[in-house]
Amino acid sequence: MTGPSVRMSTRGSHPHTNRPLARTGWRFGASFLLLTLSLLFAIKAACQTPSPAAGAMNPAPLTAGPFDISGSWQIRSESWDWFEDGNASSPYTFPHSLFRLSIGQSRSKLDWQAEAAVPALLGLPDNAIASAPQGQLGLGATYFAANGGRQNIARIFLKQGFVRFKDGERRSLRLGRFEFLDGSEVTPKDSTLAAMEKTRITQRLIGNFGWSAVGRSYDGIQFSQGWRKNNFTFVAARATQGVFQANGMGELNVGFLYGSLTVPISRRSGDSELRIFGIGYDDPRGTVLKTDNRPLAARLADRQDILLGTFGADYLRVFNTSAAGKFDFLVWGVLQTGSWGQLSDRAGAFVGEFGWQPPVQHLAPWLSAGYSYGSGDGNPNDNKHTTFSQLLPTPRPYARFPFYDMQNNKDLYATLNLHPSRRISLRTEAHSLGLAERNDLWYLGGGPFQPQTFGYVGRPSGGHGKLANVLDLSVDYKITPRFGISFYYAKAWGSSVIDPIYPNGKNGQFGYVEFSASL
Repeated sequence: MTGPSVRMSTRGSHPHTNRPLARTGWRFGASFLLLTLSLLFAIKAACQTPSPAAGAMNPAPLTAGPFDISGSWQIRSESWDWFEDGNASSPYTFPHSLFRLSIGQSRSKLDWQAEAAVPALLGLPDNAIASAPQGQLGLGATYFAANGGRQNIARIFLKQGFVRFKDGERRSLRLGRFEFLDGSEVTPKDSTLAAMEKTRITQRLIGNFGWSAVGRSYDGIQFSQGWRKNNFTFVAARATQGVFQANGMGELNVGFLYGSLTVPISRRSGDSELRIFGIGYDDPRGTVLKTDNRPLAARLADRQDILLGTFGADYLRVFNTSAAGKFDFLVWGVLQTGSWGQLSDRAGAFVGEFGWQPPVQHLAPWLSAGYSYGSGDGNPNDNKHTTFSQLLPTPRPYARFPFYDMQNNKDLYATLNLHPSRRISLRTEAHSLGLAERNDLWYLGGGPFQPQTFGYVGRPSGGHGKLANVLDLSVDYKITPRFGISFYYAKAWGSSVIDPIYPNGKNGQFGYVEFSASL
């Protein structure tokens, strides 16, 4: 969805293009059934293993002499049934894996870590890129395009390599290559607050894109200063390549400055946390065509830098009651200013969410509902750019079926979390998606990941405002302290924006089974 087009496949160019839609659904159903059976067999095997003892869900770290050893191996098989049901490439399934191995040391005054990553992708679809405006039909096509049209590819590169100087637990300076997630500077002690921060706050603007087959890192410095319970963090860094491109070794000419002040607050009625932050973002890649709603000729003539200042805050609050359970809410908002090439930039975004955990021990339900808004540009012919830019995020926590992001987006959503046991988590989400501005584009992507690619793709809205409705379900099963399995399925019912682009099938499906292991 965010890589360059390598091979074009149109509806009329394949002998099976006009097959009945029922056959398309059957193929997706068969592929996804195999993934589901894999999950069921794994769960059956896991149920025959003894339950971990209390406290064993956090196993002791591995060591080799004076060195600390850690690692992970993530294997996922994805099935995509993109919106164009009549296309010969849809549905398709492909597997990929990401192996990471790290060695380091932690001392009172100094930490260091070196980590290698080995991504591998197999069986990428070679006919899932259609002519504009349909474009890449799911992330299989994105991986294929981003890796030069290869169906099978594996690489090894330095994922992290840094040294950290420490002055006790309150002050530290990290230099080198590392991962950084905005909003994760302080981990709240309250479990509800920590979950809210992890799933609804972090990585909205700066993230490692950890859900992709490769991910991204940053080369730079990170300074952290704590006093009392408060924390100040400053980061100056440039993004690495990766995400959808298997070679993540190189560095991009895209950088940012980040500063935040995080203030935890403890009360008898429940904890809260306030963060105030600012980000300066610079993308000087003048040879890369910008993605916005201007005519092509205007974009081709614009070779100036993107320089953005993003300033915002978020506040999370938990209320504990003896009779009604736990209540929570959060607000997150930013204003954006600067220059979008030749245009002046004025944009913004907002998120508000409320949640409730009723006093029910069985299943431990947690219900929440919220609204997310990212501004769009209603006039492509003036000298202003008012589409909110999400910079370098990890979109997937907020768009679990990743065919949209926060740019020119309105998202009314509800979630339900259930915990049948200590090792099983279920989550379902419902989204009603629309465009903030009908005269802007339907955007998707997660920011720059290779020198020649802008990182975001836009498809025409056709003057329509309703994008889609989405319903999904995920199951995460912690089989042992070091091994887990996840299942995910989503269905999207496309609406007036998607229908003209994909007239043979405006609905989409996406699912995967993922196995994860850690050292």
